[in-house]
Amino acid sequence: MKRFLNKKIIIPTTIVVVFLTTTAFNSNFFEIAKQIEIFTTMFKELNMNYVDDTNPGDLMDTAIKSMLEELDPYTRFYNEQDVQSARINNAGDYTGIGANVRTLKDKLVIVEPYKDYAADKAGLKAGDEIIKIDNVDITDFKDDAGNLLQGAAGSEVSLTYKRQGKVNTVKVTRESLEIKAVPHYSMINEDTGYIVLRKFNKKASSQTIKALNSLKNLGAKNIVLDLRGNPGGLLNEAVNIVNIFVPKDQLVVTTKSKVKKYNKTYYTKRDPIDLEIPVVVLIDGKSASASEIVSGALQDLDRAVVIGARSFGKGLVQRPKPLTYGTQMKITISRYYTPSGRCIQALDYWNRDEKGNATRTKKKDYKAFKTKKGRSVFDGGGVQPDIEIAQSKQTPITKAIEAENLIFDFATDYYYKNKISDLEGFKFSDSDFQAFKSYLNSNNFNFETKTEKALDKALEVAENEELEASISSEYKQLLGALKNYKTSAINKDKEKLSLLLRDEIIKRYFYSEGLYDYYKANNTEIKKALDILSDSSKYNKILN
Repeated sequence: MKRFLNKKIIIPTTIVVVFLTTTAFNSNFFEIAKQIEIFTTMFKELNMNYVDDTNPGDLMDTAIKSMLEELDPYTRFYNEQDVQSARINNAGDYTGIGANVRTLKDKLVIVEPYKDYAADKAGLKAGDEIIKIDNVDITDFKDDAGNLLQGAAGSEVSLTYKRQGKVNTVKVTRESLEIKAVPHYSMINEDTGYIVLRKFNKKASSQTIKALNSLKNLGAKNIVLDLRGNPGGLLNEAVNIVNIFVPKDQLVVTTKSKVKKYNKTYYTKRDPIDLEIPVVVLIDGKSASASEIVSGALQDLDRAVVIGARSFGKGLVQRPKPLTYGTQMKITISRYYTPSGRCIQALDYWNRDEKGNATRTKKKDYKAFKTKKGRSVFDGGGVQPDIEIAQSKQTPITKAIEAENLIFDFATDYYYKNKISDLEGFKFSDSDFQAFKSYLNSNNFNFETKTEKALDKALEVAENEELEASISSEYKQLLGALKNYKTSAINKDKEKLSLLLRDEIIKRYFYSEGLYDYYKANNTEIKKALDILSDSSKYNKILN
């Protein structure tokens, strides 16, 4: 039986060179060399003697990824295609079909066609599932199929996709595209400018400065900087963003590592753009890494009021390390600390629970630090906003629904059943929410609570102790209560879910640009920001 194609066996002797030249491993050189020799011998014998033909490349890929999973989710191995994708993401330019395309539930799906770019002009829509790229059927494609969409500007690619159960084919002409770090900026009212910063690539600070100067020329006396949903990026760009609003030579972030050369302090290097303009920073549970450096530093320096929900809590720094054959490893090298001295890392990947999951820092274990003016801020769980907005906070039910992509899928279904032409007048109604609940039922949505998991474990113990019959009725009552809770939890989170659904639906009709315009008049966090910025005494009281 032939399960794999034959490939050249790569004996990882080059790994020895990488390890031996890394100073961090000098203290346990012998143990590293010993383990590499064991692995090399085992790998060779396995591939030479296994009963069926093997694929050394696939085996090595699995071995590397399984090893890295024991550490943290940010230490990762990149093949040649992954390296290219990372370069594009950080540079801000690429050539492709002009759409945000992701793998959702093992399907390659268009998440958003960018307005007036190739995919949009070809008629592709959010929710379209790509099943074939040129002559490549991607259902069994092992690598990142999204890489097949890239190519030279002006070249044509044939896409076969599924939409609402029907299969269609369209030809798309690839074109150059700038991935904007700042996709939107505009005036909210006559006094306040609004800047959306969505990623920290090489153009993040220059685009933010351009946006700020443009808004000031239009009369902006206050600024709302929106970092919601921003997953981070380049650390140097985070420092440069902070530098826009604080003086030169100000400490922004410190990194600490077991390797001395990674212990660094990052100070602002330029003259600021504006030291006086009042700033509100918006964050949520998806604001991470560089977003947390910016919001945490501006908070520590009492330079901005932070509004929204507690940020993700990623206090770890990664650095790419080139390997052989064009591959790369991104490795966690240090933790970072904001100016007050706090590390906001929320998950402990080095002290896992019995199931191997990272443990979250408990609130009672948070340590207090002081801002420049003496306000208390805390470590251990992301950046805590100065003003929390309840609707911004994720709950177990919203996390579970989003994890199943049910908000995205419902919005797709909604788009093909409803017509919307008036952006300003759009409301997600009670009847729409009832339709969403029916949609959850029809898709068999159910999520397991931590309480259910604990009950299952308790029942297993009870069975071993032959106590099952004695607690059966009580167990069933608890399960019934949990079922009622989950039903009521959806109703309890109606407002939060309705906002998530509203935002996703608006993007289907009016793109992200339309959503940002809608936010300026309807978003709860922006309304709160305007309330604070309209009253200087309120603003200063929070910072003092």
